[in-house]
Amino acid sequence: MSTQLNKKSVARNYAFLAVMLGSMILGSIVGWIFPEVRDANDEVISAGATVLEPLGTLFLNMMFCIVVPMVFSSIAGSVATMKSRKRAGKIMGTTVLTFIITGAIAAVIMIVIMKIFPPVLEPWSTLTEGVVDDPISIPDLIVNFFTVGDFSALLSRSAMLPLIVFSILFGFGVNLGPGPDSLIAKFLTSLSDAMMKVVQLVTYYAPIAFFGFFANLVATYGSQIAQDYARALIVYYPLCFIYIFVAFPLFAWFGGGKGAVKEMFKHIARPAITSLGTCSSVATIPTNMEEAEATGISKDVSEIVVPLGATMHMDGSCFSCILKIVFLFGVFGKPFDSVGDMALMVVVAVLSSVGMSGVPGGGYIGEFIMCSVFFPEQLAIAYPIAITIGNLVDPPATMINSSGDYVVSYVVSRFVDGKDWFQKVLASRNS
Repeated sequence: MSTQLNKKSVARNYAFLAVMLGSMILGSIVGWIFPEVRDANDEVISAGATVLEPLGTLFLNMMFCIVVPMVFSSIAGSVATMKSRKRAGKIMGTTVLTFIITGAIAAVIMIVIMKIFPPVLEPWSTLTEGVVDDPISIPDLIVNFFTVGDFSALLSRSAMLPLIVFSILFGFGVNLGPGPDSLIAKFLTSLSDAMMKVVQLVTYYAPIAFFGFFANLVATYGSQIAQDYARALIVYYPLCFIYIFVAFPLFAWFGGGKGAVKEMFKHIARPAITSLGTCSSVATIPTNMEEAEATGISKDVSEIVVPLGATMHMDGSCFSCILKIVFLFGVFGKPFDSVGDMALMVVVAVLSSVGMSGVPGGGYIGEFIMCSVFFPEQLAIAYPIAITIGNLVDPPATMINSSGDYVVSYVVSRFVDGKDWFQKVLASRNS
């Protein structure tokens, strides 16, 4: 009976995914037929399908209203109810280390591909100066990544990393104070469960939202996908999907062993499509948590890995960072053959990607860091070019970032719950 119910559940999930994919394709067609038209002064003549943007914005705003209390309650509740503080520290330490390693691997892969398929073959002869805001110092940047100046700022989706830091500290405070069996610990757990149910209700609107998202995306950027930009995208987009079908299975196998790859492919479609449609890792947190729970991953693991990954796990952003750097190397006619430059690229890609995916189309801070390191003299020119590429590759980059959060939970489970954790899950299902 349980097997039959499981098959029905999988069928329902994929039926809903088919509807979402159909809405995305339809939206793309509408955006292509009715593009945004601008004159020589870059003034909008015809809005085209960009008028459908509010359909997607409505969904995104609803998700952002949910995600702040959800992230707080899930992380704080998970830490607060842990009987072992050692386990909590082990989960977080393993999670961050895995993020850094996978990000570095992604950066190295992209460097190799860029050596084989450079996106810009000839330097650009004519460039116009862009406008760059006043730069922020590196120390201030670090402070802003982890803290905010006032408690009310934690309620903003733009402060996801500070919110996560506060949630962890609050969870430890409850664990050390009232204790894991206290009323407040139970309240946090109940609040997390309630927020997940709210997410399920909002998800019913997703197909309409995805139609609006993709109609606006294609209508806005379809005309810009040409020449060097097109060459960059032709390399980048297939790479992201290859990464899902090559790297992700390896991570899942390493984390869960026999049968884990099949299980991963059964559950990764929803996070991948949701993140591709919304261009937001934060908006995909609820979907990732649902799929992790359905997989059998320990709740305390998923409730730490997934929200933390939405801010810090950026394999796709590491891909795009290397693409932007190499693209600009070509634009300015700078040779791309120094081992030192390549090593620095990996470091910058990993570091500048932290905190990038919390906001749709995010990465402006990371792009500024990247440009200030490699192109300080051409910053005003390089920065707008990098932003343009970032906007064009944002959907698949976010897809890799967000769906990878779910896959990383396999790896963390291996080190926290043992090598045979997935086999135990399978055994419990069959019992």
